[in-house]
Amino acid sequence: MKTTHEKAKEHNHEKLVDNLQELLEKNYDAEKGFTKAMKDAENSRLKTFLQQQAAQRGRFTNELSQEIINLNEKPKDSGSFTGDLHRTWIDIKSAVSGNDDEAVLEECIRGEKASWEEYEDKLKNYNFPPKISNLLQKQASEIHTTLNRVKTLEDLADD
Repeated sequence: MKTTHEKAKEHNHEKLVDNLQELLEKNYDAEKGFTKAMKDAENSRLKTFLQQQAAQRGRFTNELSQEIINLNEKPKDSGSFTGDLHRTWIDIKSAVSGNDDEAVLEECIRGEKASWEEYEDKLKNYNFPPKISNLLQKQASEIHTTLNRVKTLEDLADD
């Protein structure tokens, strides 16, 4: 029979892994979303930016997967059903709006805002070990930097 301390430690481990798995899944979704947006974009500078964002999210998935492995757990290997639905919605919206770069960019920005808010929420409401907290803060900061470049990206879409 497990002691209360052992149960609490096990619960904390499960909660930690669940939080990391959720972020991992969102990053798989974001990587696929940026890759799709890159294919839909027409402006070459916008395509390059979206390609860089997809690569960044690929790096995030690798980093999160490694942390989950370090916790002796198996990382998820794909995104969410919700992410698939969102990409389908982007397909429909792009078809209706004429697939213009501005519409593609708006969806990417919306997704980045949601990602940043999720990171902020998890960092605020869960006490991660310092190494993992530092990684998540770094990733959240990179996402926030992308959001700060919104005006530049909107200018790219207008070219």
